[in-house]
Amino acid sequence: MTKDEKEKIRQEIEEGTCEFMHVHEQIVDRVEKVMPDEQQLLDLSEFFKIFGDSTRIKILYVLSQSEMCVCDIATLLQMGQSAISHQLRVLKQMRLVSFRREGKTVFYSLADSHIQTILAQGMEHINE
Repeated sequence: MTKDEKEKIRQEIEEGTCEFMHVHEQIVDRVEKVMPDEQQLLDLSEFFKIFGDSTRIKILYVLSQSEMCVCDIATLLQMGQSAISHQLRVLKQMRLVSFRREGKTVFYSLADSHIQTILAQGMEHINE
């Protein structure tokens, strides 16, 4: 890295920080009162980790369009049924998908409308 590049990075860092230390106590106090506890933040972190896998995102997107069985999802995504089943198990454990049995077939769907909203808002955000 050249000296000029290092200087540019240093300037960018400085622009994003306070020039002098001054805590805005009213703001800090107000936010502290509504801050979730540590366990809730850890749970939220685990929740968002689920969205870090493209296969799981594909499955969630597919299920946002229609209830489907493993065979249908595997065919649509051109993947093996065992890979789809594994990801569905993870999604089920995190309560993002639910299932119902009809004879020998198990149909999966999104657990609730929150998941569809999260997907839609994510798509909206990346398409801005």
